[in-house]
Amino acid sequence: MKLTFKKGYNGDVNILPSREVEGAVAFREPETIGKFALVANATSVVILILAAIPLIIVFLSQPNASLGSSDFYFTLIIGLVLSVVVTPVHELLHAVCFREEVEFYTALKLGLLFVIGTESMSKARFVFMSMLPNLVFGFIPYILYFVIPAHPLWLGVFGAACLCSGAGDYINVFHAVTQMPKGAKCYLSKNRSYWYLDNSGKNL
Repeated sequence: MKLTFKKGYNGDVNILPSREVEGAVAFREPETIGKFALVANATSVVILILAAIPLIIVFLSQPNASLGSSDFYFTLIIGLVLSVVVTPVHELLHAVCFREEVEFYTALKLGLLFVIGTESMSKARFVFMSMLPNLVFGFIPYILYFVIPAHPLWLGVFGAACLCSGAGDYINVFHAVTQMPKGAKCYLSKNRSYWYLDNSGKNL
């Protein structure tokens, strides 16, 4: 894997890495970054609500717990800040799943960090690549909150916030699982994902 950092991305999809494969089919997904962001943000809000309810129930079940206490707000802030701090690492975990060249884009004015590479992937590797950082920073900390007897709220908030930040990844996984036929490969080109049938027999 060769990683290249690209600073100051301005939102122009035409400067992103591109590739064409004969017979490739574009995923049925929002065609612009703006439309995709709207869908991802709406999904993130739904995830936040679903994740927050169990956290609050367990938190309030503890002795002397209160949503108005200073401890509640302090741990809430810690969890949220940590979720922002690990955002670059989230993208790096995506990147390590690539075997060839991958580019890391920063667009702080647009509030974006993302990686993109144009190599072919099997459905299984694409799903793993999309989900890896969400498992590490989202699902595992969130579940640990309920498992650890002390129920450290900051850990639950951190996990829930990271679960929300992965909304775009879940959408990509949904498209891959529901649209790619058996044996198909997929790849990224500019801001779109494509699949094609590969008859080479190679397991990518």
